[in-house]
Amino acid sequence: MPLLEIRPTTVADLPSVTEIYAHEVRAGTATFELVPPDLAEMTRRFQALTDAGFPYLVAELDGSVAGYAYASSYRPRPAYRFTVENSVYLRPAIHRRGIGRQLLERLIAECERCGFRQMIAVIGDSANTASIGVHARCGFQMIGTHSSVGLKFGRWLDTVMMQRELGEGAKTVPSTG
Repeated sequence: MPLLEIRPTTVADLPSVTEIYAHEVRAGTATFELVPPDLAEMTRRFQALTDAGFPYLVAELDGSVAGYAYASSYRPRPAYRFTVENSVYLRPAIHRRGIGRQLLERLIAECERCGFRQMIAVIGDSANTASIGVHARCGFQMIGTHSSVGLKFGRWLDTVMMQRELGEGAKTVPSTG
């Protein structure tokens, strides 16, 4: 039985994270980036997110990084400070094995622990039914679709917006206002 561990990402994981993301940029529609960022850029992004207190996790399967997930700011203005956007990426060989769901569930728990109140999923490509399904199974509700907002691989792509409350959601106002 394979051993799966979900843990905080370290700098040593970033070459694998970079490789996983580069594949998605080159072959997939989950991201609308067109040129894969190099290790230095991925390291800069990782450092910026973790320095800002956002969770960044890897799924390690039998000692190798199989996927990763992180939360980031949904929007830069201060009123959005309790809302995060999630990102989850997996190696293609491990899709449909429940690892993405486990990463997302752990990310949700970490974001709740950090005091965030809402999580937004911006899913690239409305044909990405696997990601839409995983988010729905993790309690996300459909909030809308932005039609034909990205052009990649010679075709127009939608983004699907889903949302989930974290912790107490909007039931109370955090003491930091």
